[in-house]
Amino acid sequence: MPVVTTNFNERALHLNNRENADLIQRAQEADALDHELTIKQALKKYKAAVFWAMFLSTALVMEGYDVVVISSFYGQEQFINRFGTVGSDGKKAITAAWQSGLSNSSVVGQLCGLIINMWAQDRLGARRTYMVFMVWMLLAIFIPVFANSLPVLAVGEAVCGISWGIFQTLSTSYASEVVPTVLRPYVTAYVCMCWGAGILLSSGVVRAVANLQGDWGWRLPFVCQWVWPIPLFIGAYLAPESPWNAVRRGEHDTARKALLRLRDPADKDVEATLAYIVHTTRLEMAETEGSSILECFRGTNLRRTEINCVVWAAQILCGNAILGYSVVFLESAGFTPIQAFDVNIALSSCYIIGGIVCWFLMARVGRATIYMVGLACMFCCLIAIGALGFKNSKESQLAIGILLVISTLFNMITVGPACYPIVAETPSGRLRYKTITIGRFVYNLTGIFSNSVTPRMISATAWNWGAKAGFFYAGTNLLCLIWCWFRLPETKDRPFGEIDLLFENKVPARQFKHTKANQFALTAEEIDAAGVDQRDLKHDDIEKHDFEHVERI
Repeated sequence: MPVVTTNFNERALHLNNRENADLIQRAQEADALDHELTIKQALKKYKAAVFWAMFLSTALVMEGYDVVVISSFYGQEQFINRFGTVGSDGKKAITAAWQSGLSNSSVVGQLCGLIINMWAQDRLGARRTYMVFMVWMLLAIFIPVFANSLPVLAVGEAVCGISWGIFQTLSTSYASEVVPTVLRPYVTAYVCMCWGAGILLSSGVVRAVANLQGDWGWRLPFVCQWVWPIPLFIGAYLAPESPWNAVRRGEHDTARKALLRLRDPADKDVEATLAYIVHTTRLEMAETEGSSILECFRGTNLRRTEINCVVWAAQILCGNAILGYSVVFLESAGFTPIQAFDVNIALSSCYIIGGIVCWFLMARVGRATIYMVGLACMFCCLIAIGALGFKNSKESQLAIGILLVISTLFNMITVGPACYPIVAETPSGRLRYKTITIGRFVYNLTGIFSNSVTPRMISATAWNWGAKAGFFYAGTNLLCLIWCWFRLPETKDRPFGEIDLLFENKVPARQFKHTKANQFALTAEEIDAAGVDQRDLKHDDIEKHDFEHVERI
């Protein structure tokens, strides 16, 4: 089994006195305890951390809600009567250009929010950033509720999108930092379930108002968004700060208080955990001094940024883009509007069911494996959907609806939830917010592309591909699957320090799972050069063999 250890120059910086040697010993104790935790023990010990991670992730319900609400309106009679234009067939419809414009306006706002979050979270912390933009969201909702034209509605979507861009990365990074390694995939996957819960809620609300006459048929779903900001603001005010974020900002006392609140009050390992966070952060600082956004594209961080970008973009390119336009897609395949809304609710419920199933899978199967199997299953569904597009019968329409449900279920058991632990674990701690933000930025740019071409693919007044659009996304899905095989590493059961070490030693993706990483091992020469008495170190701290570079194995 290949073995990698930390770089001597970085470790020597922190071994030049007894105090730092003690820090490393306490950090090693915390790392050992983290490895030994079972899921049951972690849930008992960190129930407060799990609660806060899941509570703050609820902000993603708002984003998931609005993403599907606005696209569902394109097939809603009340919205079409208010904002549609008469086509060549004499019927009113929302043009493909305006469908793209409305969907992309929120994405543009999200891009702005992502840029703001890179600065705000590093300087203000997770809690304060969260509270500021929850107030922003509360005020921004007024614009779409009282919009009297499509341009005003587009502006409202863009303004709301700024806060969604903040919550997209903040919730993922916060959830990954407040819980131990064994719980990380569950709380980060829950972020995806929140997004899915918003989609399910919006599908139910849109279906409930389907028979409501007048403008309230489309205004009321926007009004429902006011349910969230005030309770979430209060929750963020009461929540503890991320200890990793506090240490990166030099606020060690804040980090200590947060750790005390995030775990069982009887736990005596707070100082050891704090030592591990400090130790890991110092090593990352040595590698990414200054941690500017340019560092995300240098050295080993470039590979981490690539992984984040592709894994995020594949969320859309895997075929999920069609699911976002499911109502219009189903209507173009021959479903009535009410039938399309009913199937859309079934599709949306897959986000919750799939997320729960994925929780059980993550305890036994690696994230990369789950992700790639999901892509392969969705590829098969997309090929079948595309083939059915050449037929025009009730049987083919029913088959398309069933395949959409199956594809959505595959997506939410695998690709959807598995994405979140991957993007949370692969960046270095110092660059985590920036790397996740860059990845999400690419995701939103991919969304703009998808929102521009998908309506045209399925619209009868544009390209009129209908279900044959499945072939296009089968092709993009296959490209993502090929990339994953060669470039996506397995990070299951790895603490942040070990993941840093594997990237530092340029371990190939297919060897990540089988490489042993010892972030505390020291050779005798390194100990002597650092000026530390070997009697101050534990026996396990001394690595008898030189395995500095995995290429030498």
